[in-house]
Amino acid sequence: MGAKTLTCLSCAQLNRVPEDKLMSGAKCGSCGASLLSRQPVDVDPAVLQKAMQNDDLPLVVDFWAPWCGPCKMMGPEYAKAAKKLTGQARLVKLDTQRHGSTGARYRIKGIPTLVGFVRGKEKKRQSGALREGQISAWVKAL
Repeated sequence: MGAKTLTCLSCAQLNRVPEDKLMSGAKCGSCGASLLSRQPVDVDPAVLQKAMQNDDLPLVVDFWAPWCGPCKMMGPEYAKAAKKLTGQARLVKLDTQRHGSTGARYRIKGIPTLVGFVRGKEKKRQSGALREGQISAWVKAL
């Protein structure tokens, strides 16, 4: 059985986790944070970049802002999807208001926008608010 590389979303340390240990509370070897959160994790651009390039699990990013009505409506749905998809993909959020240049770097034209990365490559994107079932189906199709 192989191992998966996961970036700690708290301290950005790379971790190799045996596949059979992935769902049994895998923690960062450096800071002890959970590597597979059942909730979307807020990340900064540096952690996003490292996770996007190194993670063996698909990484789904919700680009959002606190003033955005559709973003606020989608937030609870995204959280439900994160819980349902634990171990299949990692769902993270990036606040485009707090990290202004990141929206331009990833060519975000409207929010909320979901972008799915697999092994460092953007595989697909979707703009507009979605419900949990739509988000889960979208992620599973990555």
